[in-house]
Amino acid sequence: MLFYLTTLNLVHVLNEECPKTPEQPTKETFNAIKAWKHSDFLCRNYILNGLVDFLYNVYSSFTAVRRLWEALEKKHKTEDAGTKKFIVGKFLDFKMIDSITVINQVEELQILINKIRAEGMIINEAFQVASIIEKLPPSWKDFKNYLKHKRKELSMEDLIVRLRIEEDNKRNDKFVDKSFMKAKAHIVEGECSKKRKLPFNNGKRKKLANNKPDNKKIKGAC
Repeated sequence: MLFYLTTLNLVHVLNEECPKTPEQPTKETFNAIKAWKHSDFLCRNYILNGLVDFLYNVYSSFTAVRRLWEALEKKHKTEDAGTKKFIVGKFLDFKMIDSITVINQVEELQILINKIRAEGMIINEAFQVASIIEKLPPSWKDFKNYLKHKRKELSMEDLIVRLRIEEDNKRNDKFVDKSFMKAKAHIVEGECSKKRKLPFNNGKRKKLANNKPDNKKIKGAC
C-alpha cells in the first residue's frame, strides 16, 4: 500500500499535519489547505478500500489519514519481525531476481524499510534509492550503471517512475523479439513447403530426355 500511495504522490499526508489557516489567509494558503485536504481524502479512501470488510468497519471512523495509518501500523506490526539486526540483515541480503518483476520487488524492499523505521532506526531517502539501485537484478546491469553515474540525485518517486518505464520497455522488446522470431519461422517453413511441392521426378526425367542424343536420321543425308 505504501508503494501504491507513493506512485500516486499521496504519501506526504501520512507524515504531515494539515496546514493551519493564518489570521489573514491569502489565496495561496487557501489553495494549499484545499489541496492538502483533497489529498488526505483520497489517501484515506484508498487505504480503507484495501481493507477487508470487518477491518473497514473498525477503521472507517478515523477521519484523518495520518491517525488511520498510525493505528494500522500499530495493529498490523509484524510479530515475527525479530530484532533490529534480523530486519537489517534481511534488508541487506535482499537481492532482486529476473523471474519476478522489479516493481514488485521494490515494493517488498519498501515494506522492509518501513519495518526498519518502526524499530526506531533512521534510514534516509538517498540511502533507500542507492540500495534499490544496487539490488537490481543481473539483466538490469546496464541500466543500473546508468543510474549510478547520474549526477542528479534521484528521489524515491523519480526512481520508481524510471524503473516502471524501463520495465515496460524491456517487456515491449521481448514482445518484438518473439514476434520477429515467429515471423522468421513462418518464412522458413514456407520455403520448405515450396521445396517439397516441386515435381522433382518429372523434372529429372525431362532433363534426362533433353540430354539424350538424337538418333533420328536426317532425310537426304548420305
